[in-house]
Amino acid sequence: MPQENASSSSTGLSAQAASARRPLRIALFGFGTVGSSVARILVESKAEDVELTHIFNRNVARKRVDWTPPNVVWSEDADAVLASDVDVIVELAGGLDPAGGWVRRALEAGKSVVTANKKLIAYHGVELERLAAAKGGHLKYGAAVAGGIPVIPGIEQGLAGDRIERMEGILNGTCNFILSKMEAGAEYATVLATAQAKGYAEADPTEDVGGFDARAKLAILMRLALRVVVDPEEIVPQPITAVTAVDFSYARDLGCTIRQVARAEESGGSVAATVGPMLVDKKSPMAWSRGTENMVILTGHYGGDVVFSGHGAGGHPTAVAVVSDLLALAHGSRRVAVPSAPARIGAEFEVPHYIRFLVDDRPGIVAEITGALARERINIRAIVQKPGYPAHALPFVVTVEPCKSSALKRALASISKMDCLLEEPLDLQMLE
Repeated sequence: MPQENASSSSTGLSAQAASARRPLRIALFGFGTVGSSVARILVESKAEDVELTHIFNRNVARKRVDWTPPNVVWSEDADAVLASDVDVIVELAGGLDPAGGWVRRALEAGKSVVTANKKLIAYHGVELERLAAAKGGHLKYGAAVAGGIPVIPGIEQGLAGDRIERMEGILNGTCNFILSKMEAGAEYATVLATAQAKGYAEADPTEDVGGFDARAKLAILMRLALRVVVDPEEIVPQPITAVTAVDFSYARDLGCTIRQVARAEESGGSVAATVGPMLVDKKSPMAWSRGTENMVILTGHYGGDVVFSGHGAGGHPTAVAVVSDLLALAHGSRRVAVPSAPARIGAEFEVPHYIRFLVDDRPGIVAEITGALARERINIRAIVQKPGYPAHALPFVVTVEPCKSSALKRALASISKMDCLLEEPLDLQMLE
């Protein structure tokens, strides 16, 4: 290991890693899908720089396996593991509490932390990084966004010399699995059940299908790429649950498909961000993303577009990112200090929109809709109506030219008062 690291810090991880007297001692907090995959990689890779010494989990006896080294301590006492001589806590339990408390206590003790906890990093990442720096430890979270795809190290190191102005991506493997299967003709409920059976979706899938998971990941990427710190609660996600088979049928007619997309941009000091199902042109790389794959497209002022793509869900891909962070720590790597400033989300995207209506047909419907749009100075691009649907439950689509979301929202509020509507219009942004 590089000798110069020996003088970089006299406390905690840096001094231990530099001395090379023993490998980094690793404690896993959480032995679920990802945690067991991390342990498997550590055991099978036989890496000399890291050593799994502790596994913490509630009701740990039911988690115990026979393939870990015999010296591994299995524990359901978090306090005891935190007080032990481990160098790095790997937090894989997720959520804000109690995981946040474990991470803070580890950092306070001068230990380093590797985590895949996107919610914790989205809401408290800045605070925790400051704590780590003050106490001589390190905080790494390469697995928090896009699973095994090295988006975070790619931004911190590979794109540090550029000024990222815009990002868009597929950040939730569960939604991508559901929507790509629906594109092939499956029904939402059937695909969701399959995703749950495969372990891609939780019993309560709200975090995924409601857009909250992708929102947390977008907030992390905005801090690293756009250099702005935003409150994730300011990003209002749109769920994928309103998308139906008829929307994919109309999308095909428009040369598009539908994906859950997280996007953000910064221009002139104003920030815009959104998460939700969107129409994606078939020629876009995001239309090619299938199953649990994730994709992130970053647009730099100097370097143009850079695309990251790969498997974003599942134990093994996420575990690869965790173990990569551990090996980076063992080799003396530090997190890159990324300057960022607090920002409010105040700007709007001006993009085309797809609006699907379901009506009990009668004369004058199109005239009323076009009138409401005209009052907000929104131009219609196309009106599409497929044959074969009954007049009493007729779906049809209006696409509009680029407009501000606020103007379209006002128009739709007026349209929603029409007595012929059987449900609220579905409004999706169109990526071009």
